[in-house]
Amino acid sequence: MNENITKRNELLALQVIKGLESRNMSGYYASDKDEALKIALNLIEEGSTVTMGGAMSAHEIGLVDALKKGNYNFIDRDQETDKRAAMLAAYDADVFLSSANAITNDGVMVNIDGNSNRVSAIAQGPKKVVFIVGMNKVCDDIDGAMKRARNVAAPINAQRFNLDTPCAKTGACFNCKSPDTICCQFLITRYSRHEGRIHVILVNDNLGF
Repeated sequence: MNENITKRNELLALQVIKGLESRNMSGYYASDKDEALKIALNLIEEGSTVTMGGAMSAHEIGLVDALKKGNYNFIDRDQETDKRAAMLAAYDADVFLSSANAITNDGVMVNIDGNSNRVSAIAQGPKKVVFIVGMNKVCDDIDGAMKRARNVAAPINAQRFNLDTPCAKTGACFNCKSPDTICCQFLITRYSRHEGRIHVILVNDNLGF
């Protein structure tokens, strides 16, 4: 990555981490994907039961492969016959992996969900939630974060799943009520009441959508 962009990301990440800490959440900065993987594995004890939502960023840093190969009980809902049971197992997991559709520079995260299993597990259930977040997802404020979630993340995910929504056809949010909409539940995570539960790894890379 360009040296100037990297320096900017380092400084911005410090600001985001300060915001996270003021909200009783832990933040970390990784200079690249390899460092992000090391930080994540350091947060996940061997033998832990681990599951996830649809976090492409966790795949991109190699975390999912590492968990499958390592000494972990990794529940892969995509490989389970009973997907509902796999999703429900997340609420009693030791660690839930996620990303954020957007995060503000003072540490507030925005996530949109269709099935709502991801946002509900972020809000409550798993003992620990580990977020992998590319610096491309940092926004100035809540309004910017909501716009990014609705006009960047949602259209790309709708296209990825081949859904019949206006945003999949145009790339922009229409605030639709389509049966295929993935904008069913909006979660704004502004504070964690439980110390040590939420951990956010900010990665000096463009990850996810």
